[in-house]
Amino acid sequence: MSRYIPQTDEQKIEMLRETGFSDISELFSEIPEDIKLKRKLGIPGPFSECELMGHLRQLAGNNISTDDHAFFLGAGAYDHYIPSVVKHMVSRSEFYTSYTPYQPEISQGMLQAIFEYQSMICELTAMDVSNASMYDGATALAEAARMACGAARKNTVLVSRTIHPEYRQTLRTYGRFCGFKIIEIDYAQGITDLDKLQDNITDDIAAVLIQSPNFFGAIEPLDEIKPIIGERKIMFIVCADPISLAILEPPGSFGADIAVGEGQPLGNPLSFGGPYLGYFAVKEEHLRKMPGRIVGQTVDSNGKRGFVLTIQAREQHIRRERATSNICSNQALNALAAAVYMSVMGKEGLKETAVSCAQNAQYACDKLVETGSFERVFSAPFFREFVVKSKKPVSELNKKLLENKIIGGLELEKYYPELENCWLLAVTEKRTKREIDLLSSVCEGRCGE
Repeated sequence: MSRYIPQTDEQKIEMLRETGFSDISELFSEIPEDIKLKRKLGIPGPFSECELMGHLRQLAGNNISTDDHAFFLGAGAYDHYIPSVVKHMVSRSEFYTSYTPYQPEISQGMLQAIFEYQSMICELTAMDVSNASMYDGATALAEAARMACGAARKNTVLVSRTIHPEYRQTLRTYGRFCGFKIIEIDYAQGITDLDKLQDNITDDIAAVLIQSPNFFGAIEPLDEIKPIIGERKIMFIVCADPISLAILEPPGSFGADIAVGEGQPLGNPLSFGGPYLGYFAVKEEHLRKMPGRIVGQTVDSNGKRGFVLTIQAREQHIRRERATSNICSNQALNALAAAVYMSVMGKEGLKETAVSCAQNAQYACDKLVETGSFERVFSAPFFREFVVKSKKPVSELNKKLLENKIIGGLELEKYYPELENCWLLAVTEKRTKREIDLLSSVCEGRCGE
């Protein structure tokens, strides 16, 4: 059976006749002539289905993927192992065709899946309540800042410069249109400069935003940040990598009011940058200010366990312009993948993954420094990523590595001009000793003295 059935010329004429047009150009007459394409698209064909599939496979072969290249690029999206059951579950039609489950009587399966996801996020972060996910980590953090400003009725947030640069760009976009100001706090030795944070703490601040592990992979001293905030009515917002929480103390244990982060590492593939999901969890006192969908557990008139969307008076479809957020959907399929992943891995599996990441990253850092061509840039402890400074341009290193089927790290100078020739490398549990040794030997041959 064909994957698609194209329209015949006769069918096109019939459709035009039914809509009252004589030709296609008349149908699109409202489009200004100066922006219309005046040539044919460079698409070969026509092809039979067999020929078309062969052509598409040839085009796909031009891509570089993690299937045949060792992947040391992170910076917010990570190449973790995904058990096959995750893809199997999210491919089931009752899940991948589901939208926001407004009708609980016919949506119990999806509602329960989201409820389980929320429960596991709460356990992972040591928070009280989780929503059904945001669009991604960046929007989750921006929504947290907006929520804090609205709850505190203040319009200034302190944002560490060690937070992902793209997350900070999203914060600036939100701030511009939502009316809150951003003060960035510089870093020292790869972590937030606590002295500068202290200098900027005033009663006019709505929230302090910290990422840990941060963009450099360094672990922030969260236990020292909460005391700086003190008893002031300032929300403490922590953006945390979910895999790291299997071995690091969760945000809730440090007194965080809101915990957010990118959920892609939890069973979601790289997928050319998306779709991903942002997790969002809060302490119970902030429940009614939290954006997005929340699934609750209840019982029906017969006492049977059931699930519903709850606390909906916060939401856009009820409160319209007075809603707590303009986020109008959730990443339910991605959240399902995260829930299946966490269920399959379990506490011990997540812990083993996190430990492997930390050990592999430390081994890779040591190997590169041993070559004499690199030096560590920051002294702070790191989790899965680290920064080294190269004696030669990072762009040259990445080019040489690519010739050896290795995808290198991020050139940090693009985001932090002061970090010239600095390289951000990510090492997950999938990276083998052989791959790390190859990375080191290629770099040594390329930039050794």
